[in-house]
Amino acid sequence: MYLRFVFADEDFTATLEDNPSARDLFSMLPLDLKISDYSTNEKIAYLPRKLTEEGSGRFESEAVGDLCYYAPWGNLALFHGPYRWSRGLIRLGRLDQGAKPLLVRGEHLLRVEIVSQPHLR
Repeated sequence: MYLRFVFADEDFTATLEDNPSARDLFSMLPLDLKISDYSTNEKIAYLPRKLTEEGSGRFESEAVGDLCYYAPWGNLALFHGPYRWSRGLIRLGRLDQGAKPLLVRGEHLLRVEIVSQPHLR
């Protein structure tokens, strides 16, 4: 399952994990959201409803470029800097081209849609 993200002249894809939360997100697409900076290492976008937390739990090998869901707040978290797992964080997938598009600062309209395969630059 692949997603396409478009905001502020940035256009990139992510490959989803095979877990219940990722499948739930996939079932909601397409979505028009707002993406904004949070802390110094991530961008966040609030979903119109919470995703299932079925099968969630601790994960390791956290990495720049991870696409996650933060269940307590109901938002996507796209990491452009190092982070550590915290309770309520569910990894949904990975950005295919790395985290560089996330370095654009500010709040922007974000389009999230399904694509048949990632486009690599």
